[in-house]
Amino acid sequence: MTSVDPITFSIIRHRLFRVVEEAVITLKHVSGSAITNEGHDLMVSLYRADGSLLMGGVGFLHHLTSAAEACQSIVRRFGEDIEEGDIFLLNDPFTAALHTSDVYLVSPIHHAGRLVAWSACFVHVFDIGAMNPGGFAPDAQDIFSEGFSSPGIKIVSRGKLRQDVWETILNMVRGPEMVALDLRSMIACNNVARERMLALIDKYGFATVDSVCAALIDRSEAQLRARLLELPDGQWQSRQYLTAKNKDYKVVLTMIKKGDTLTFDFTGSSPQSEHGVNCTKWAALGGLFAPLFPLLCYDIVWNDGVIRPITMIAPEGTIVNCTRPAPVSVATVGAIQSVNNAACATIGKMLSASERFADEATAVWHANHFAIFMFGRNQRGGLSIGILTETFAGAGGARTFADGVDVGGEIPNPISRMANVETIEATFPVRYLFRRRLEDSGGAGKFRGGLGCEMAIVPHDAPDGGIHYVLSGKGAAFPMSDGLGGGMPGGTNDYIWVHADLDSNDLFPDTLSSFAGEKEPISWGVFPLMGRDGLYVRWNGGGGVGDPFMRDPDKVATDVLDGVVSRGAARDVFGVVLDEGRPDRAATDELRKSLRIGRLAGRAAE
Repeated sequence: MTSVDPITFSIIRHRLFRVVEEAVITLKHVSGSAITNEGHDLMVSLYRADGSLLMGGVGFLHHLTSAAEACQSIVRRFGEDIEEGDIFLLNDPFTAALHTSDVYLVSPIHHAGRLVAWSACFVHVFDIGAMNPGGFAPDAQDIFSEGFSSPGIKIVSRGKLRQDVWETILNMVRGPEMVALDLRSMIACNNVARERMLALIDKYGFATVDSVCAALIDRSEAQLRARLLELPDGQWQSRQYLTAKNKDYKVVLTMIKKGDTLTFDFTGSSPQSEHGVNCTKWAALGGLFAPLFPLLCYDIVWNDGVIRPITMIAPEGTIVNCTRPAPVSVATVGAIQSVNNAACATIGKMLSASERFADEATAVWHANHFAIFMFGRNQRGGLSIGILTETFAGAGGARTFADGVDVGGEIPNPISRMANVETIEATFPVRYLFRRRLEDSGGAGKFRGGLGCEMAIVPHDAPDGGIHYVLSGKGAAFPMSDGLGGGMPGGTNDYIWVHADLDSNDLFPDTLSSFAGEKEPISWGVFPLMGRDGLYVRWNGGGGVGDPFMRDPDKVATDVLDGVVSRGAARDVFGVVLDEGRPDRAATDELRKSLRIGRLAGRAAE
């Protein structure tokens, strides 16, 4: 290995980050999709010649390890048929992808005729030809109903687009012009990554750059192992429940920390489902790394060195390691996110058990993606398919020293966000009635979980009278944003189909209760949003940290004043008695004492 001076090492490391960042910028500039541009449902990363992770980029972090497997799978499948200027497409979940809608384009990078690296990126494409537009197919019985699926195909050969492959793919999807734009944005992204990587090698020489890349991976491994040695050994558990079409499932995780290693054991999880909430082995692996990267490796380069100390046990045939041809289209908001939540919870428990690292612990963030896909003709008569990006808005879990951030995003995607109301109203024939923070949605605790939101939409200027949407919502039956150290979970999700009262003159209700008409709870399937009907959605807050009775009564009073906590929750959950908006200290002490006695009596009765 070539010896590299520290300054050159730092410069090349920084340049590698810049390669990824410029490729991300290219992807977003070329893409015309709100889910990519504003929701940041994307990923761009660099990989070594053998397909191992070199430099993980921002976006949905589940994909860093899955794209590594995609690169390695292409190496195994194509071997010597991997040529300079090639780009490969892969979206088979049983090979590497999370679900068929998440399409990977991976590109070999050659220097002087030698394969030296890979770039990889993904977006959730406009459509994939599944039984439901957009790819989420909650009623699919198997993978064959979930759209086009490839374990690897060469889409660009020696820098030239393979027109036969291109036309075949676009012939299988709705809105081929938008799918073409998605794919072209990824081709451009990979081209920029290749150009920038080759420019780096030309400037410093392959031997020097390769030596830095190898050293970066070794350094990340050493840094993570050193951090793990500073944390206590032990076992921590988490159990997540999710519902699919009125049937309940569980994801059970035991995280074992021993020396400088971590083992994530999902033994005890439910058998795989007949519904698409399952995930594959590679998706589960990505799911546990998604919170691990930012929580344990926030100051460490995300690469293969971080992966080496980690072991996953996921029994085959379970909801976290299903076997083909099980359906998986809802995996990203189903089992994968339950894996995210469980890993976040156990890592938080481990950190909180350490005096040194307790301030880095967090309760579970935004645990219930609701991922509402809409499809139909828009106000201009064209086809619109896409997601309501509020699912990316999230809610921050409380920390051990501070409240969570309201509508604060999510751990597995550090740059996630929701689109402006105007963007969605320009894309779909809908009108927002309201979108705002949701009172009492954050988990109670000494430190309160961040709030989620509530929103309502109705059809507007729709040539077909409205639009349809797909619900694969979990989180309505069970709270999933776990609290930490006695903190309570964030609130549940809720989905209400409001069947309009046509005699009502109120076309702009500003609360769910002011909607005139029958209110039907829904959560799974395809539904119409037609006429004057409405769709109301609320989403979970983050988990709390610490006993709610330990929260400063003045903070509770401020929460009530700010509309964050209701007066009822202030009294019944936090045990705070308010008198003209201010806490009555004596009455609060008495109430908390009484409520604690009630707790103990309840436990004794169990």
